Amino acid sequence: MTNRVGLLALAFMMGLSLSGCSTPRANAAGSQPITFALIGDVPYTEHDEKFGFPNMIDEINRSDVAFTVHDGDIKNGGTPCSEPILDAMYKQFQTFKGPLIYLFGDNEWTDCGRNKTNALSQEDWLEKLRTIFMKGDESLGQRKLKLMRQSEDPKFAKFREHVRWTMGGVVFVGLNLPGDSNNYGQKEYAERNRAVVEWTRQGFEEARAKDARAIMLILQANPHFEMNPTNRLRLGFKDFLSLVEKETVAFKKPVVFVHGDSHYFRIDKPLVGSKSRRRIENFTRVETFGFPDVHWLHVTIDPNDPNVFVFRQRIIEKNLLDHSKPPPTQ
Repeated sequence: MTNRVGLLALAFMMGLSLSGCSTPRANAAGSQPITFALIGDVPYTEHDEKFGFPNMIDEINRSDVAFTVHDGDIKNGGTPCSEPILDAMYKQFQTFKGPLIYLFGDNEWTDCGRNKTNALSQEDWLEKLRTIFMKGDESLGQRKLKLMRQSEDPKFAKFREHVRWTMGGVVFVGLNLPGDSNNYGQKEYAERNRAVVEWTRQGFEEARAKDARAIMLILQANPHFEMNPTNRLRLGFKDFLSLVEKETVAFKKPVVFVHGDSHYFRIDKPLVGSKSRRRIENFTRVETFGFPDVHWLHVTIDPNDPNVFVFRQRIIEKNLLDHSKPPPTQ
């Protein structure tokens, strides 16, 4: 995990409308903008668990968003994994007034298997996450959102964490792809990778069937767009990114790829065609804020904007860093 602070141009502070290859399309009469929140890589410290994260939750609750997505890492990767930590986070997630969709990060399952203080395997911790956070067919939070789970398909019965929902003419796809290499080379990888690829393919299929305005893929890992495809860190995402490229080109409308992992807030266009070697314009990457920057993204689905999304930074004043002191450790 890196610990960089992303400084973006003033345009991002005022709000960014995604540019792409989309064309205007008619919206239902009287349709209104829909807003939601994107967060991730929080809380990492006891201070943020007690103060920073509750500050964020309070602000999101006051914003009355339609839902919030946490794209993974609910603890410091260097701390031991424990059920009390997961139970405490479940309770904290339930303080969101609106629906909360949580996607798993590496700190809470793949890193657990590598930590010598943990007697349980990666698969054991993954199953604990499913048991605690993936009950029924609804989101977490006080107000519920019904979700479609991949586990409804008997061929993928264990993958309750792969979810899908539609709102504002946008298909949302939640996936379990952990940093920093998607657990590539481990025994559980192949089965989950097949499930990820199939769930992503079905998401694009649904978006086409519904004539969706856009699709948003949300996961934890930074898939290392800038690396050579043969790099071991990139190999774990090879099948997934190959499908995403193919489907994005065919879809022709905005595709937004949301992740956390590297703690560097940015909005850019990193996907380059494997054959054309040109940037794929209708693909946009959004990386959420991450520790030590305990802030969030306010997203609007604008029914009158052909680019669909507007992103606004929400900098929480109470959570601003004290630059006169050394940075906290991860």
